[in-house]
Amino acid sequence: MDALWKSIESTDLWKHVEPQIEKVVLDPNYHDVLTLVKGIRSGMVYGAKVRFPHALVMIFLFRSGTFRQKITLVYKATRQHALNLGRFALIYKGTMLLLRRTSPGGKENTFDSFLAGLAGGYYVFGRRQNSVNQQIVIYVFARVMLALAKLTIKPREEGGMGLIQDEKLREKVREHAWAWFASLSWAAVMCVFRWHPETVQSSLRSSMQYIYVNSDTWDSFRNFLIHDK
Repeated sequence: MDALWKSIESTDLWKHVEPQIEKVVLDPNYHDVLTLVKGIRSGMVYGAKVRFPHALVMIFLFRSGTFRQKITLVYKATRQHALNLGRFALIYKGTMLLLRRTSPGGKENTFDSFLAGLAGGYYVFGRRQNSVNQQIVIYVFARVMLALAKLTIKPREEGGMGLIQDEKLREKVREHAWAWFASLSWAAVMCVFRWHPETVQSSLRSSMQYIYVNSDTWDSFRNFLIHDK
């Protein structure tokens, strides 16, 4: 990509149009609209960077099919992740801009980000339930729960909920909370996978099937240690 951009920069056409483009990009009058364009670009680039290596590994390890079929699946998953984050960025930033411009005084209100996230979350991720959307939403949900857990014990004077006032108790919770959280999370997922595997998200179920179920059977040294059946 850098090499392509350098070749474009070296052309006479680019040298002619670059000053005009720079003038528009740096004009404060266009700043709000251009943040939408930049948001779409950043969302798509980040989505592609995150999804491509993940899809490449998971599909080639756990999906059956020809090389061409697997490459097609990698491309589709990467494209969907990139477009979803790009669309969400457009809706979120566009809604935030609209709410700010229609607000008295033109200022951002406390719940603007919640409303903008609600709109983007529904339109982009809520209307279609598929593996890519599920993974993104579950990832976000887990991070939100961790953040809320931290806010519950954070002192009110620091912006938290302050549910635990005693400093010594607060430190004990901080010290042991992660161990309990990790232990209970793994206890729960193993129990659910053992008795209701059909309810576990497909990629997680595939990896757990590979590690914990396929390791129960073999009929030769090759599929005991070298390769599964």
